[in-house]
Amino acid sequence: MLLHRIDDLEADGLADYSRLTDVALRRVSEPAGGLYIAESTKVITRALAAGHRPRSVLLQEQWLPDVEPLLAPYPDVPVFVGSAEVLERLTGYHLHRGALAAMHRPELPDPAELLRDARRVVVLEDIVDHTNVGAIFRAVAGLGADAVLVTPRCADPLYRRSVRVSMGTVLQVPWTRLPEWDDAVPLLHDAGFDIAALALADDAVTLDEYAAAPPERVAMVFGAEGDGLSRRALAAADTVATIPMLHGVDSLNVASASAVALWALRARSQPSHR
Repeated sequence: MLLHRIDDLEADGLADYSRLTDVALRRVSEPAGGLYIAESTKVITRALAAGHRPRSVLLQEQWLPDVEPLLAPYPDVPVFVGSAEVLERLTGYHLHRGALAAMHRPELPDPAELLRDARRVVVLEDIVDHTNVGAIFRAVAGLGADAVLVTPRCADPLYRRSVRVSMGTVLQVPWTRLPEWDDAVPLLHDAGFDIAALALADDAVTLDEYAAAPPERVAMVFGAEGDGLSRRALAAADTVATIPMLHGVDSLNVASASAVALWALRARSQPSHR
């Protein structure tokens, strides 16, 4: 490994950890496509397993034995080592999850490519809370949907909080960005998907009814807390489904709702058709 002991917080290569926000990292022109920060050895392991390339690593010396085998295929990647106090001064917070890595962002796949062989996908419309995005990815990974598609204004799944809350599953679940609804609807329909919006509506069917005989291919659409799905999303839906609730509660947190819907609509070995 190319070890660098940190004795200057302004040294080349440290700006990724100190002077750039997540948004700025995404927009840097070199490398092409930008960067994201993988936080913890577990997340770094999953990022590398997904084929993502590291640009550098930042850690305390005690974590070197854990990170060294991970970086064996990348002998030219610099590894910055410092004390807990130095790293906290650099990053602005206590680095208690082992290590940080500045990772090259992978090129996002074409939506049609992800849809081609999928049977269950999740669409996130304009969900700006990174915690909810990460929790939904974790539900998708655990309950078996094939991909996540996010709208142009949805929060970045590779934002540090999203990755952390997802337990790194953001790096395992295939995902990409959809175009606006006028172009997204034909993409989904051409791939054979029934667009199922999870929302409160007078004409909604219950999730139980919809799940009793679901289409072979379902795109579940979830909206932001508070505002819910947009009118355009509801107009694009082939079905509006709602989760029956008790005790005067009208809805669940979007991440909880996604887990319920994913379980109810999980793909069967012999799918039924509506």
